[in-house]
Amino acid sequence: MPANPSHRRSRASAPAAGRALQLFKTWFWSPPRPHGETIADRRVSPLELLYDLIYAAVIAQAGLRLAGDVSARALLDFALVFSLTWIAWTNGSLYLELHGRDNGRTRGFVFLQIGILTILAVYAADAGAGGGSAFAIAYAAFLAVITWLWYDVRRQDVSAGRQEYLTDAGRYVVTMAVSIVVILISAFLPPDLRLVAWAIYTIAWIVLLAVLERVGVGMRRALVPTDSLVDRFGTFTLIVLGEVVFGVVDGLSRTQRDFTSISSGMIALVVGFGFWWLYFDVVGGRLPKHDGDSLTTWILGHYPITLSIAAAGAGMVSLLEHAHDASTPSLTAWLLSGAVAVGLVFLIPTSRALADAGRLAAAYRPLWIAMAVGAVASLIIGWAGPAPWLLALLLVLVLGMVWAIAVRGFVLAGAWAEEGRAGRLE
Repeated sequence: MPANPSHRRSRASAPAAGRALQLFKTWFWSPPRPHGETIADRRVSPLELLYDLIYAAVIAQAGLRLAGDVSARALLDFALVFSLTWIAWTNGSLYLELHGRDNGRTRGFVFLQIGILTILAVYAADAGAGGGSAFAIAYAAFLAVITWLWYDVRRQDVSAGRQEYLTDAGRYVVTMAVSIVVILISAFLPPDLRLVAWAIYTIAWIVLLAVLERVGVGMRRALVPTDSLVDRFGTFTLIVLGEVVFGVVDGLSRTQRDFTSISSGMIALVVGFGFWWLYFDVVGGRLPKHDGDSLTTWILGHYPITLSIAAAGAGMVSLLEHAHDASTPSLTAWLLSGAVAVGLVFLIPTSRALADAGRLAAAYRPLWIAMAVGAVASLIIGWAGPAPWLLALLLVLVLGMVWAIAVRGFVLAGAWAEEGRAGRLE
């Protein structure tokens, strides 16, 4: 008696279903890329963009106290919470850049980090006081996930026979493990001592990255500058620029909405535009040099640049709350002018680390001088403390004049003509 056709189909489909399941398991849980498997033409994925966006929530929450109370202590609290956030983002982003895959494993761990970061954002606004313990515990949980991911990479290096990376990878995993212990201990300290621990943690990370590179142990072997790496740091800069917009909106929401307030808000918004024009014309979209010192300088340079922009965003709230005053409150004036000054100063070493800095030296050298002069001018404006609208306008003029010098240099060097041709070819 011939077999039932439906039975034949079911027997034929069984191996296919089993093979599909095996292929799915292989895709879903394939291990991370070991060191050395850089994807030169890699593009930033939607998953990474979502990952970056969650940090906008953490930073926005962290800036709430500074926005409502411009004081030295509030600024310190904000700077430390931002620092921990930036270190977390840098670790997570570099892992995805170097070792991430478009598979279920990477997606699962990214979503796990996003969940932890969501909890982190809840406590970020009060991290300098009552919410500090919960913030530290959540941060330690985040570090634990990242530590496991980096440890797993080292296991892949062993499997792939990448002996040249094992020592550096091992040191990094140990550093991450020590970080977990430090942050966990800080959760049980009084608020002031906790902030001290966080400050030591931040300084230690920055010094460690800088010093290890000087002695030949660091990024030069593992990290290759790529367009996707540049895009990731550009995206984080966009996120903090968004904080300037949030600050203006928040400030206008809290004050009388008349011509003076709204016009002051629009001028303040242009300060954020000035940061955008300078960063993305001078640094953004340009590869750093492929040597350890320059790459480390480029990465670390983004820390004070983004910190200053985020702090300026928080300061916009106070500026607009006093839009009708004859002079800007002293601390607010210093916060905003200091943010512009810090941003300009650290654009200098960051741009010096670019591969284009040598090729376009005729454009960059006068620009570096202009940035230094602009930083001094910004501090003078803060010291003078004019009316809020005038303070914002003067800072816009400083940023505008520096940008004009950049434009002149790039145009005369033919850099923008080259970029225009490249864009048309693409």
